[in-house]
Parts: sequence; C-alpha cells; structure tokens
Amino acid sequence: MSWIASTTSCLEIALLLYVATIDIATRLIRNEICLALALLGIAGQLASPMQIGQSLIVAAILFLVLFVIYQRGMIGGGDVKLLVALAIGLPLTGVIELLTATALAGGALAVVHLTMRRLPHPKLAPAGSSLVRRVYAIERWRHLRHAPLPYGVAIACGGIWTILSKGL
Repeated sequence: MSWIASTTSCLEIALLLYVATIDIATRLIRNEICLALALLGIAGQLASPMQIGQSLIVAAILFLVLFVIYQRGMIGGGDVKLLVALAIGLPLTGVIELLTATALAGGALAVVHLTMRRLPHPKLAPAGSSLVRRVYAIERWRHLRHAPLPYGVAIACGGIWTILSKGL
C-alpha cells in the first residue's frame, strides 16, 4: 500500500474516532467531517481512476437507498451522510463489509442501550466525576427521554473495521 493510502487511512480513522465522540456528546454529525472523509476516500484511490468511478456509482446507489430509509424516519440524516462519505472511498466489496460491520456494531450498541434500562437511575454526576460516570449519567438521562441511539458510533466502528481490514 502506498504512503498516500496509508496516510489517508490513518486520517480517516482519526476522523471516525472524532465522529464517534461527538455523536455521543451531541447526536450530530457535522457536514465538514463527512466532506473530509469523502475527499480522503478519493485521495486514497488516486492511483486507480477506475476505482474512483466505481466507488462514486456505489456511493450514489447507497445514497438513494439510505435516503428512502431516512424519509421513513428509520435513520438519521447524519448517519446517511457518514455512510455515503465512507462508501466513496471503498469498492463494492468494501461497502458490503462496511454495512455488515456497522450492523454488527449497531446491534452491540442496541444491546448496551437495552441493558441500560435495567440499570439504576444515576444521580447527577458532580464536578470532578470520572468521564465514564458523566457519560453514563447523560446517556441514561437521554435513554429515559427516548433519545435516539448514537448510531454514528456504530458507523465509525464499521468504518474503522473496514479501513483496518484493507490494511494500512
């Protein structure tokens, strides 16, 4: 693998870790991050123009499918943007791997959130509390108010898995 592809892969992983963190904190996925991931995906494929064309076609088809799902309220707009941005840098087999790994990570995320229903209601986390305690208190509060899952975390996990499986 070329140094350009390795560098873009490392940058993509760093951005995906950032996306997961921000999605937990705000439940928002920023457009700038999705654009950066899409551009990095293209940059990682500059050596193969045919691959870029195939990736763009696959990403366009994925966008159409996900847009229908979004219109039915079954997925968030940020999740659509993030999945399509990641698909731009992947061949068809990579997109299938991305979707599979994301679905598995999403299942694990759902199990965690279902388990949270059984946990005691947390008290407010006082200043100086550990990060884990503060995140737990906030997530439990969101869960009680039926907030959506931070599915960007699952997408980030699927993206990282896919990037690592193609090799740095």
